[in-house]
This record gives sequence, structure tokens and C-alpha cells, in this order.
Amino acid sequence: MGARIEEIKNKFVNNDDFFLQQDYLAGNPISLMGLITLIDLAESRQTLHIYLEGSKSSYTSIEELLSLYGEVKESDPNEIVSSIVEGKLIIYSETINKYVITQPVPKLLNRFFEPPTNENVLQGPLSSFIEDIDQNIGIVRKQISSDRLRVKSFAVGTSEQKKISLLYSEGHADMKLVNNIIRQLELNQSREVHNLQNLSKTMGLSSWGPISKFHTTELPQEVAQSLRVGKVVLFVDRLPLALVLPSLLWDMFALENDHNYPLPIMFALRFLRIIGVLMTLLVPALYVALVAVNPEVLRIEIALAVAQSRDGVPYTALVEILLILIILELILEASVRLPKSIGPTITMVGGIILGQAIVAAKLVSNLLIIILAATTIANSAVVGFQNSLSIRLFKYILVLLAAIYGVLGILAGLVLVCAYLASLETFGVPYIQINVAKDRSNHG
Repeated sequence: MGARIEEIKNKFVNNDDFFLQQDYLAGNPISLMGLITLIDLAESRQTLHIYLEGSKSSYTSIEELLSLYGEVKESDPNEIVSSIVEGKLIIYSETINKYVITQPVPKLLNRFFEPPTNENVLQGPLSSFIEDIDQNIGIVRKQISSDRLRVKSFAVGTSEQKKISLLYSEGHADMKLVNNIIRQLELNQSREVHNLQNLSKTMGLSSWGPISKFHTTELPQEVAQSLRVGKVVLFVDRLPLALVLPSLLWDMFALENDHNYPLPIMFALRFLRIIGVLMTLLVPALYVALVAVNPEVLRIEIALAVAQSRDGVPYTALVEILLILIILELILEASVRLPKSIGPTITMVGGIILGQAIVAAKLVSNLLIIILAATTIANSAVVGFQNSLSIRLFKYILVLLAAIYGVLGILAGLVLVCAYLASLETFGVPYIQINVAKDRSNHG
């Protein structure tokens, strides 16, 4: 193999989707180079041979043969590498040390079904990942046309092998983080991976924590931004999601799509998400604390209004709020599990009819219904469904502490939550760290 081809191979040594295939055109040896995630190699080779057979041009040399497919150029590794990452097919002849850049038969990388179902996008691309891992990598390569993007694949499992691909941007990602992830995957390749809990164990992460170690997304633009700021992305075959490592606290407030708005609107949206998290955590606990433990904190007019709204309610504030919270959790879970044709009906029955009936029966107060409705809306303002689940769980801790110690219990609960979040780390990266790469400020 020639020195020029070896030089090109070294450029893609960390990309498992790079291919170098030997072939023959009319008895002349050639090399085909490209990225298998962007090129349909079998169809492209067949097209090359069909075009050669159908061509009526006569040729007397390999250079004239190559000229059938495009402009014959002197060997230039930089242009070859740039063309490969753009999805072009390179036909290279070692005999004359020249090459042709041609348009191959591309992989179909567009989603033909529907826009993202778990994440809504405004003023942004509506493409999303699918179940095929090679196509997902190809979609990311379409987003990032850079020779710095690296792809490394693993086959994990013994009875049922599953393909896992790791993507990172060389020069942006911390290689210590990348090497730690690669080492964990190589050490636990015998483990079966059928879900994210299995994957967490394969990577040496605990699956008991309420905070997920992965930031999951089905939006290619979010993955592209994560790679640019130094994060690592995992794809699991048959899973239409990208798993971004490490997951950070700021991920529940920031979206790449926010940059499509003017700066004041972007900051306002992120501020609203922060307010949403604080409301979800504090408002139910404040209701319990101010009604049952510290009513003297309220002004007399507000205290009388609260007492009037609870007139005839037989339960304490803690039992009252836990009753409604459990009903709300059941409604949310039912709306997720039921078919879309009847899901809205159940939500309407549970949210309107049942709520009015409970208030009319004097089981809970009108004020509590308003508070929990606002809390549920605020909880949905954060980025990522898994993040909203974690916040919902922490909410119960603050409610229980508020029922025992009042406002002081809320303060203690916030300290405990903050201390727990500060203790989390993923492969040495703290969960509360804002930046992963040094140049994060350049990318937002």
C-alpha cells in the first residue's frame, strides 16, 4: 500500500466508519475511500461499473479511465480528507498517484416518518434520530462536516451482541474523559445492553441515582452542539436517541435552538426555565409549611383567605397535598401510556372533572388545586423529560421536611438537594460544572 494512502488512513485512524476498498475498473486496480455512514458503498460500486460498461468512450490509459468519473487531480491529502468528510467518494489510483472526486449513491439520512415526538422544536430543524445506528452517525456527520469528528464502535454482549458507537470531536473533547469511557466499554464488553440501566452498569455508573448520568436527546442539532463544546456522544443500535456525556445541571435550562432567537429572548426563556424549577420545588412545600406549621408568616388577610379556602377540609395540609400529588402523577403516567386517541380525554376527565369534584366534596381546598396546576406546568418547562422526573422526586422530599419543620425544613431540604447535586460527578466531571471545554464561551 502506497505512502499516500497510508497518510490518508492515518487521518481517519480513529473513525470506524471510514472504508478503504480495493476494486478494479477494466482490469486496472483502484482504491475507493469514503465514510460508510454517508455512502451506500454497494450501490456506488455497482453504479461505477454500470457507467463504465455503458460508456462508449475509448481509453488507452488509467488516467483516461478515471476521467470518465470526473476531473483527474494530482494527489492532495488535504483535499481528499475534506471531500471525504463532506460525503464524497474518492477513486484513487496508486499507479499514477492521482484521484477523482465523484458523487456517490448517498445513504438515506432523512426521517420519513414524523418530526421528533419527545422534544418539540420551534424555529429549528425538525429532523430526528431513528433506530439505525449508522444512519444516526451519518445524520451527525451532515451536521458537522469536520475531519475532527471521531467515531469508535464496540460490540457488547455475548448472547445478543449490540453495537455501540462513541463520537467525539478531537481538539474539543477532553481525551482523559474519552479514554475513561473507552476503557469502561472495553472492560465490560461481555455485559448485555438492552436498556439504559444495562448501559450504566456497562460503563461503571450507578443506576440507583435519581439524576441520570446521560443527557438524552433525539435532536441532531443538540448533539452537534454537545460535540462542539467537548462532550462525548453515545449511540446504541435500535435506540432512536443520542446519549450525551457528561450530563450537567445546565443541560436542563439550555437548548441549542435558543440561539435562533435574539439574545434578550434567549435569556428570558432560560430564566423562565430556572423559575419553573424553583416553583416546582418550593411552591408545594411552602403551601404545607405556611398552612400547617408557620401560618404566622402570612399577612392576616392572606391567612384568612387560606383558612376560608380550607373550610370543611377534613385532612391536614400534608395528607391533602399528597393526595392530589399522587392523583396528578397517575394522570401524567396515564397520559403517557394511553393511545393518543384517548389520552386527551383521560387528561380532561382527570384534570377538570375530577378536580372540580374533589373541591366540591370538600376533600381539598381551591387554593391547592391552583398551586398544583401551576406546579405541574412549571415542571414541564425544563429541558428533558428525565430532568422533569428528577425534579418531581425532589419535590416530595421538600414537602415532607416542610410538614415537620416548616420554613426551616424547606431551607434544610434545599441545602440537602444542593449538597447532593454537588457530590455528583461523571468520569471526574462534576454535575454542577457549567463548562466542559475551555472554549465553551465561544459556542454558548
